[in-house]
Amino acid sequence: MGYYAILSDIHGSLYALESVVEDMNEYPVMGIIMLGDIIDYGMRSNEVIEYIRTHLQDRVICNIRGNHERAILEKDFRGFSSKRGEDCARYTAGQLTDASVQYLTTKLINSGSCEFEIDGINILAVHGSLDDEYWGTIEPGKETDDYSKYDLVLSGHSHKSHMYAKYYEADFPEYRNKHKVMFINPGSVGQPRNHDPNAQYALIDTDTGSVFMRSVPYNVDAAMATYDGSVDDFYRKRLLLGV
Repeated sequence: MGYYAILSDIHGSLYALESVVEDMNEYPVMGIIMLGDIIDYGMRSNEVIEYIRTHLQDRVICNIRGNHERAILEKDFRGFSSKRGEDCARYTAGQLTDASVQYLTTKLINSGSCEFEIDGINILAVHGSLDDEYWGTIEPGKETDDYSKYDLVLSGHSHKSHMYAKYYEADFPEYRNKHKVMFINPGSVGQPRNHDPNAQYALIDTDTGSVFMRSVPYNVDAAMATYDGSVDDFYRKRLLLGV
């Protein structure tokens, strides 16, 4: 029992990741859950992969693909909603080193979801949603799938943090025939879209059930300076406001 960190949507932002890890290391973190989209949008995808490989991999207990890993590894760019998104993914695909591709193909689960247990807690980690592991989203009050068999559902993709509980009908008289499922989206480490430009992640303390939604300042100016015009400037500008 202890602390577990949830990281999602790093998106090639090494500065943001380094600040998150510095903050995370202030806690006795026993394991790290990675919810996908390590790469793309940011200019330092290779460096982010190498940092994870050398500094975090021994603590990673779940490492799933996001829609960006899937699109780039499978060379299927049809899911992007804009041409700039497709163009950016194609650019990132051309920049990945052989070592980065090897990491993505051997260390990430070949799926957008993973089920596992920690300290008796039944957990689903999914990049999107059960309906669409890669491109779907889970939002408060808009769950279209049945998550009642889990105790904890961790999701990413939206880049917008949330934490809430839903109570499903169940044969649990001592709990008034309800089963509580906690839903957590840690937000995005490298490309937040909740009007908070800080790097965001979450911590769970399985001893107490406490959840900490962390928002960590990092050098946004330095991250913006890594962009060299190779991708649409939209991805650089949005870092300033977290949109």
